[in-house]
Parts: sequence; structure tokens; C-alpha cells
Amino acid sequence: MNSKQLSFNTFFPHSHFTFSTSTSVQEYSKPHILKKCIALLLTCASSKFKLKQIHAFSVRHGVPLSSPDMGKHLIFIIVSLSGPMSYAHQIFSQIQDPNIFTWNTMIRGYAESESPRPAIDIYKKMHVSSIEPDTHTYPFLLKAIAKLLAVREGEKVHSIAIRNGYESLVFVQNTLVHMYAACGQAESAHKLFELMPEKNLVTWNSVINGFALNGRPNEALTLYREMGLEDVEPDGFTMVSLLSACVELGALALGRRAHVYMLKVGLSENLHAANALLDFYAKCGSIREAQKVFDEMGEKSVVSWTSLIVGLAVNGFGNEALKLFKRMEKLGLVPTEITFVGVLYACSHCGMVDEGFAYFKRMKEEFGIVPKIEHYGCMVDLLGRAGLVKKAFEFVQSMPLRPNAVVWRTLLGACTIHGHLALGEVARAQLLQLEPKHSGDYVLLSNLYASEQRWSEVQKVRRTMLREGVKKTPGYSLVELGNCVHEFVMGDRSHFQSEEIYAMLAEMTKLLKLEGYMPHTSNVLADIEEEEKETALSYHSEKIAIAFMLINTPPGTPIRVVKNLRVCADCHFAIKLISKVFVREIVVRDRSRFHHFKEGSCSCRDYWNSGLHESHGTC
Repeated sequence: MNSKQLSFNTFFPHSHFTFSTSTSVQEYSKPHILKKCIALLLTCASSKFKLKQIHAFSVRHGVPLSSPDMGKHLIFIIVSLSGPMSYAHQIFSQIQDPNIFTWNTMIRGYAESESPRPAIDIYKKMHVSSIEPDTHTYPFLLKAIAKLLAVREGEKVHSIAIRNGYESLVFVQNTLVHMYAACGQAESAHKLFELMPEKNLVTWNSVINGFALNGRPNEALTLYREMGLEDVEPDGFTMVSLLSACVELGALALGRRAHVYMLKVGLSENLHAANALLDFYAKCGSIREAQKVFDEMGEKSVVSWTSLIVGLAVNGFGNEALKLFKRMEKLGLVPTEITFVGVLYACSHCGMVDEGFAYFKRMKEEFGIVPKIEHYGCMVDLLGRAGLVKKAFEFVQSMPLRPNAVVWRTLLGACTIHGHLALGEVARAQLLQLEPKHSGDYVLLSNLYASEQRWSEVQKVRRTMLREGVKKTPGYSLVELGNCVHEFVMGDRSHFQSEEIYAMLAEMTKLLKLEGYMPHTSNVLADIEEEEKETALSYHSEKIAIAFMLINTPPGTPIRVVKNLRVCADCHFAIKLISKVFVREIVVRDRSRFHHFKEGSCSCRDYWNSGLHESHGTC
């Protein structure tokens, strides 16, 4: 640049753009100056500092921001460099009659920013200005809508795209599929997907991810198989969605095959996919395989460290989780608020009360992380699990944030386990205001009354549930065998092997009683005969699932069960004995954590005893 160039700060000391008073009016219309500025802008695609220098140069030489050509190039470079949208908007507001390219660039910039809401406002302003959208408008706009989860806005845009004849374009259809999937409308995304005559990898990824994220793992896996039949090669995004579905189902064998495929095609080097693989193994209870993936990663992010810390914690290896956190600190990596959720979780599930409070203090004072409701929830859980129920209640009362339903439910669970009826009723009263029809709360309170042998109160709770139309969440257990996931519910006789399964259940009960097993009937939610209670406990879904695996797998083979509710105290005790009698390692993932049963003991060391959090009647 020549000697006329001045620094950016000379012209913008307070970030307000002004024209130099020494610039003559004639210079405004010099086209060669404008062309030079645009040519310079096109050379600064990787430097925000150079962009500001060129902007200063243009102001010094009298190039007006109202020039559509200068303005659109400036905005395009700002957006391309992920610059501040306030900067882009200031320029945009000065352009006379911006063209469709400039409008689209502004929508794109906001869509890609952390605050996508103005993208919708820009689109509405564009409509008021009678500017017709083009093929690029909708993908950018729908991306912003997907981030905002604003499905009603998305439906309106979908209708306009149809009216304007753009819906048939594959990249518009792809963003529509993505928008519906991101907004939790997996069925709508799939319906649109089915109608598309042309599909590419982005299309498949969007609809598979939509099912995976919205609690429809079976559909996600079915689409993945269809994708293979269509000879569409998966990429890193596909594998992330696939592994997420495998986690939901506890499909360890399928996830392992995905791992082999990733190694074969080099996707294991993809950090996002590798993190998903690590998370998959941790959440399937294969914590050593998760550690192996972690150790073999060439590049590790804070997400990698956090995933393993949480994985170790929920699998009962709290001390290892905390050691890993210390290793992370020594490397100078800065933990996030999610990392600390994992650390506090580790302390909670291992009964480390003092350590938990020390980390909670460090999080605030040393790392400047303002605790969120999740962190406070971990602290209530920490105290409750340790039996310090009154202190947990005092902690809830002293919280600077308003306790949510999860916090009160955690306290109610602690009251149920440790027999604090009065505090349990206080917690339940709060839950009635926050989530009056949550079935789990009724079950917790019923358990609390049942433990005190207050059967009239149990019946009263059950009558209230019926009157309010509250239905208990049905318990189920999943096991994987022969590329299929089998689901069982309490007393399930729908399986084609039911006769053999129930014969094995009878054999299991007989052998367990020889080992000293006595059914834990104190919290069965009915005042019925003891023999009936024992029969009810025998048919819990996890016991049926284990019986199924015992008759279908070779001796010594590990058994893995995924359960949607907490494992009850009776099943916890019984599975410990089953692991000893049948010489099997049994891994149970319940709603709260993993239990690794081996040789008659559990990795949780019977701490919290899996809880009586859920109704035995729904196991």
C-alpha cells in the first residue's frame, strides 16, 4: 500500500466509521479506486487485520460504504472470516439497495453465528423490501431456524419455498430435512426424505441423525443398513449418528463393527468421530476399550478428556476419573463446565463428599465457572447418596438458583433410600408444583411409604395416580444377540423362547436360594402375601433378559443389559449372586450408572444400592 494509507485506529478510534475530511467529492466516483479496494479485499481471505486495513484505505480514499459493490464484498469477507456480525450489520445498514447476494450473506452470517435469531429478522425485512429470495436464501435461513429449534418458523419457510418452486432443489430439501430433524420432528424429516427423488450423503446423514437424536435408534440403524444397500459410503458424520444409536440400544457388537470400518477407511483420525467412538464404548460399559481409543487418539480435545472422565465415573471408577482430571490439568488444558459435571459425578458416585465440595469450590474460584443447575444437582446427589439428607435439604434451600424438578427429585430419592419421610413429603410438595404429573415422583413417594409399611398411604398415592391419569413408565431391558436387540418387560411371555426363559428363571431362583438369596420384598408396592411379592420380583425385566442370555450364549461369555429405570435393590443383590453361581461377568446399564457384576460383587460397592427409586412393579 502507498504512503497515503493510515492505520485503522486513526479512522476508527471508537469503532465508528467516518470519511476523511481531506477526501474530495470527485474521488468518490473514481472506479479504479473501487476496483483496487475490491481486489485487495479478495486477497485478505485469512486475515481480519488486513480486512480492517483495507477498510481504512477505502475510507481514506473516499469509497462510500453506500456503494453496493464495496459493501457486499466487505460483508462477504467479514462473514467468511467469522467476524463480528455487528460490524457486518453496520456496513449493511449503509448500503443503498443491497442486492440478493448481500441479503443472503447477512442471513448466512447470522445463521453461522452464536446468535442466529437476527437471520429471521433480516429475512422478514427482505420480504418487506420486496426482494425475492433465491436458491441460496433458504438453506442459510433454515440453518438458522434449525439452531433456534423454531419449527413453526421452519414450516412457514417450507410453505414459501414450495410456493416459489424451490422445494425440489436437493440442497433446499437437505436443509429442510435437517431443520425438521433438529427440531425433534423425526417423522416429518423422514417423510420428506422418502419423497426426495435425489438423495446424497448429506440427506442420509440428516435423517439418520434425526432419528438417533430423537430417541429412535432402531429407525436410525435401519436407515444405515438401507444406505449401505444404496452403495452410499458413510463419512464421519454418519458414524457419529450410528454410534449414538448403538449407545441407545447398547448394541456393542454393531458399534465394534463400526469401529473396524472406521479403522479401515481412516475415519478413526476424524476427531469428532473418534470422540463419538470413545463415548460409545464408555456408555456401553466397555470402559477399557474407551480408554484404549483415548490412548490411541493422535489428537485429543477437552471433549475427549471429558468423555472419558464421565465414562470412568458412571462405570464406578471414580478415583481413576479424578486421576485423569489431574493429568488433564497438568497438560494445561482448561476444563469446561461439562468437565466439572463429570468430576462432581465421580465424587458423588464414589461417596467422596469432601473432595466433591473442594472441586465445587475450585470450579468457581480457580476457573471462574459459574455453577449451573447441573452442578448444584450433583452436590445434592453427593450429599444424598452419603446419607446426609438434612444437609442436602439445607444445601437446596441455600442455592442461589431456583431448584428445578431434577434437584427436588434427587432429594426425594435420597429420602426414600434413607427413610426421611418428613423431608420426602416436603420435596414431593415442591415437585407437585413443578411437574405434577411425573410418574416417577409418585413411585418414589410410594416406595417411601412402603418402606415404612404405611400401606394405606401407598394405596392413596396409587388412587391419586389413577384419578390424575398418571401412568407409570414401563420398565424394559435390552440385550444384544446375533445382530439383533431383544427387549423384555416385566412378566414378558411374548418371546418365542418364553418356555425356556421361564424354566431358566426357576433354575436361577433355586440356585440363588442355595447361595443364601432372600427376596427383597419390603418395597413391593402392595400389601400382598409374601409369596406373591417374591413371584413379582422374579419376573423383573433384567432377570428375564439375563435368563435369555444364559440359555443363548456360551458359558463364561459376558452379559450386557441396558435398562431404562434404576435397578431395584432385589435385582441388584440377585445379579451379584448370578455372576458368582453362573461364573459370568454381567454389566447392567441403568438410568443412573453402570453396574459391573463379577464373582458375586458389584463395581458400585453397593453404594446407594442402586436405589429403590423406581417402582418394583415397573421393573
